Amino acid sequence: MAKQVRQVTQARPAKDARTPEGGRLAGVGRAAGTWLRSLRGRTIALAAGAVAVVAALVVAGVLLLGHDDRPPIPETRARHYTETDACLLTGKDGITGTTAARVWQGMQDASLATHARVSYSQVSGEQSVGNARPFLNGMLQRSCDVVLAVGRPETTAAAQTAPRYAKVGFVLVGGGGRSGGNVTTVAAGDGVRADVAAAVERAVRDRS
Repeated sequence: MAKQVRQVTQARPAKDARTPEGGRLAGVGRAAGTWLRSLRGRTIALAAGAVAVVAALVVAGVLLLGHDDRPPIPETRARHYTETDACLLTGKDGITGTTAARVWQGMQDASLATHARVSYSQVSGEQSVGNARPFLNGMLQRSCDVVLAVGRPETTAAAQTAPRYAKVGFVLVGGGGRSGGNVTTVAAGDGVRADVAAAVERAVRDRS
């Protein structure tokens, strides 16, 4: 009797369905899903934060407007000047000296009352009548309507020039000429500020 031999075929292991290509595709899909979920979460958080900020601003504005009983602040208006110019001629120290400083203050007082523009020019270099004239002429060429002078060389030059400019008012502080016509003399004393203000106001009104 022959022995029967059963041939057993060894089963091959089944091929893994997750091939390298399939694994990579699955990984990409999972990463994309995770990114979309995180993006959606950040978008929602940003939108919620923006809404909260807007709401807070609205509430603060309502509270401020509802409880502000202060009167409105008036608009600041710039001073409107006339076309009249009052010009001061001083020595090399400008308006730092005691008398010149008070003259300048008087001119500013007159400017407040008349709205005339005020300015000053100081004589540099030699302090003489001859050297003061070019500075005085420069002021007259700028169409100064009222010319003030303080200091001996300056007042002397102004007194000598005044007769040739009848339409210009001259105010001489501390001497250098006599009052009359278009010339007014103001004493250099404690009341020089008020006297200069009054003289400039008169000269400005005479030429307006």
